[in-house]
Amino acid sequence: MEIIESPSWLNAEHPNFERWKRAREISEERGKFVKLIISKFIKCEQLDILELGSGEGGTASVFSRDNRFISLDLSLLRLKRQPDSIVRINADAQRLPFKHSTFDLIILQDVIEHLPSNIGLLGYLSGFVKKDGIIFISTPNRFSLFNIIADPHFGLPLISVMRREQIKKYVLPLIRKEDSLRNDIAQLLSLKELKQMSGDYEVILNTKFAVSELIKGNKGVIWSGFHIRLLNIILWTGLDKLMLKGANDKGSLLNYFFTPTFYLILKRK
Repeated sequence: MEIIESPSWLNAEHPNFERWKRAREISEERGKFVKLIISKFIKCEQLDILELGSGEGGTASVFSRDNRFISLDLSLLRLKRQPDSIVRINADAQRLPFKHSTFDLIILQDVIEHLPSNIGLLGYLSGFVKKDGIIFISTPNRFSLFNIIADPHFGLPLISVMRREQIKKYVLPLIRKEDSLRNDIAQLLSLKELKQMSGDYEVILNTKFAVSELIKGNKGVIWSGFHIRLLNIILWTGLDKLMLKGANDKGSLLNYFFTPTFYLILKRK
């Protein structure tokens, strides 16, 4: 694999640089938040864990202290930026280099929307999950009103509902022509699409917990400038109590059209 020494996410002139930089800076806080969610369903000690698209290694750093952890990413440069103490593998999440390995937990944190194709992904990954194991997925909501106003990857309106090829054809040539060649431009998913992909897995939302952590000031929940400003307005106006009261983990209008990011646990039915 060719190593790009100056990728777009490290280019200070890129319009998304500050957004990506904030995400990197809180990568370990995000990992702690992910662990809080997962620990509600499985004891996070002495587990065999695989993270796909591990990025900066923040989540890997959190989990690898008490578990057998494999950090996998397609970018060799990203893996080299992770601590040497982490077991790192440079590979494609859709072509895992394991023959007989299974895991108690597979983590896909803000990854599934970047894959060139996610058709059949969860069915494929199920072969690497132990009988009582779980899959964790976090991903932005395609139809969230907040993401429609300001997409979490670009900070622009309406992009969240667009397909990848539409973004590459109509948007990127205007704001960042070089990115038009990338095949990992985010194509967001709806709750309906995620449920359709789940197959033999039960999809468990964790919206209520995420909202409670957000209101408590957990720094690992959001990093988009727009969403941070929106949260400050909610706290200032006192709407946080109403927001917490309305939060739920059901297939409700709230989760279909307002929840900005899904935090999902997938368990076999």
